[in-house]
Amino acid sequence: MDRTALVTGGTGGLGAAVVGRLLDDGWRVVVPWVAERELERVQPRERLELVEADLFEPDAVAAVAARAAAQDGAPLRAVVNLVGGYAQGPRVAEAPIEGFEAQLRLNLRPTYLVTQAALPLLRRGGTIINNLSVAATRIFAGQSAYCAAKHGALGLTRTLREELHPRGIRVIALMPGATNTDIWNQFWPEAPRKRMLRAETVAQAVLDALLLPSESTMEEITLMPTGGAL
Repeated sequence: MDRTALVTGGTGGLGAAVVGRLLDDGWRVVVPWVAERELERVQPRERLELVEADLFEPDAVAAVAARAAAQDGAPLRAVVNLVGGYAQGPRVAEAPIEGFEAQLRLNLRPTYLVTQAALPLLRRGGTIINNLSVAATRIFAGQSAYCAAKHGALGLTRTLREELHPRGIRVIALMPGATNTDIWNQFWPEAPRKRMLRAETVAQAVLDALLLPSESTMEEITLMPTGGAL
């Protein structure tokens, strides 16, 4: 074992699939958590380290990044930013500013802080993967705050890629379409789950990107269900 990945959002549906796939491939994986209820969804495994941390606070994020890079012989090779969230809202004309600001904070602040804290610890050949959703490039009426946040996250990802080219660090935007996780229970319980991507499929794409030969990269990965948009 000579590879460590820091995976935020690793206790959620997609996150758990990514963490499990990395562990199966022999990675050491560090996963921050905030609420006790998150731990109920995590199966303890060898090489999995759970660290309590508020990813909205710079000091806590710095401590998590240091923990991820602390083990001799398993340097930090990857940061996978999966923290984010979705909330349905009214159209722009009726949407309160508080909901807009909350979506920007949730979908941008942790990614920015975690990436910034990890940058001094990543070596040449390392990889940063930001999970953005297809809403980073597409528009959905009634989801202005979510789309704005994801478009902003894509801008951050592309800028970071240009800044890190000289260091040989890959920066990849992961943009999956509808994925079968529990989040659908909150706003569309009758969603056609069988037409969606499996979380395990997205997790495999993450691993494939991390294992690319050192002279190559995937700048943006868009995964869509073969049955088309829902």
